[in-house]
Order: sequence, then structure tokens, then C-alpha cells
Amino acid sequence: MRNAVVDYAIPRSKLADAKARDNKFNSTEAVAELVERAKRSFTDLGNTGEGGEMLLFLLAERFLKLPQILCKMDLKTDTRMHYHGADGVYAGVTQKGILKLYWGESKIYGDASAAIRACLNSLAPFLIEPEHDEAERERDLILLSDKADLSNPEITDALKRYFDKSSVMSKRVQYCGAALVGFDAPFYPKDEVKAVAEEIVKASRTALTGWRNSIGERLKMEKLDQMEIEMFCVPLPSAEGFRAAFLKAMGIQEQ
Repeated sequence: MRNAVVDYAIPRSKLADAKARDNKFNSTEAVAELVERAKRSFTDLGNTGEGGEMLLFLLAERFLKLPQILCKMDLKTDTRMHYHGADGVYAGVTQKGILKLYWGESKIYGDASAAIRACLNSLAPFLIEPEHDEAERERDLILLSDKADLSNPEITDALKRYFDKSSVMSKRVQYCGAALVGFDAPFYPKDEVKAVAEEIVKASRTALTGWRNSIGERLKMEKLDQMEIEMFCVPLPSAEGFRAAFLKAMGIQEQ
């Protein structure tokens, strides 16, 4: 994760400019400066959720092939400020040219049920609220119209059509979700006790049934059961340990 900090926190356009400058002057100074800027954008608070947000970014881009087009890290004016909006916005385009906007949400909790509940509760307004100026998604849509980080021509064209309200194509949009929940899992060995990898895999598959049921129940409660949501479940040895390890990897002193 540490090596992807610039990909996550710095807009592609700024990274491209830095690479061009370094190529011109046969240097690495501009990109190195972006690495430090990216690290400084993370909070030093011990209860940070930014590790989960970055993990969601990596999984969405690399496994779902959904590029992030709006990252909240670039919108922060204070490292300890909480950005009021989705954890990120991702995009795709169907074969029929329909723009799919994925609102991202992640929660890293000690308890699986609590993480699932909090994550889907936070995600719901972005997907099911009727269209109006005060809708939760409206703030992100306004930012997208001005700050969308684009490098994919197909998505660029789809976004242009979406924001051209005089075009019938502006209605060809589908709101979706990209969610990640991380939580303590009991099947990891404690302290320095060793375990067989196959046994951990077997235990996780058994536990998956319970997680799947919890997700299904919560989707119905939040009225999201008819929505398209990509959901990652990440069982961890320790949610607190994950946060601490993330801050350490980023070179941040926990406060």
C-alpha cells in the first residue's frame, strides 16, 4: 500500500505533469515531491479510516478495473479535517454507453456486523436518495463536474454527456456502490503462534456464510437490495493493528 500512495492521493493529471517535468530535466525531483505531499495528506489520528479507504481504492482499481475519478485526499485543506462525502468515486461505462458511478465507502471495525451496518448505512444516501439539491451525492457530483480526475477517454466522454443537461444522454447514468468492510477475525493465530494457511482459508470460508447473511439482511434494511454494490470483506487479525500498521507504513507518528 505504501508504494501506491501517490496513485491514491494525487490526481493523475498532477502526476503526469510531474513525470513530464522530470523527463525534461532528467530528474526525479517533481515525482519525489508528490510522494512527500501524498504522505502528508494522511491524518495522524489513531482512529483513522484512511487505511480502509486506500485499500478499497487498490481493490477497486486493480480487481474491478474501476478507475477512481474523485479522491477526497486531494480535497482536504487540513490533514485532520473530515471530508463530508463519499470515501471516493469510481466510474465505468457499459457496452450500451451508460455511465456507472460507484460511490465508495469503507469501514474498519473490530466487529463484523458493526462494520457492515455502518458501511451500508453510510453508503445508502448516495444511492437511493431522490434527485434534489440537498441530496448526499450532490456535493460529490458538483466536485466531479469540476475536479474529475480522468485518463480514460470512454469515461471522459460519458461524463461530458452526463453533465450536459441539454442532452438526453445525461439521463443514462446508474448509481452503484463500492464498499469495503474490515474486521477482527478469530481464526488468525494469536501472538507468535503459527497456523497452517489452509486451515485459515477453510475457517474463513466457513465464516463467509455468516458475513454474507449479515450483508444480505442489512441490504434489505437499507433498501439497497436492488442496487449494484461491489462489496469486499477483509477479515483481519486486528482492526486496531491494521490502523497502527498503516500509519507506521506511511511514516506517520500516531497521535
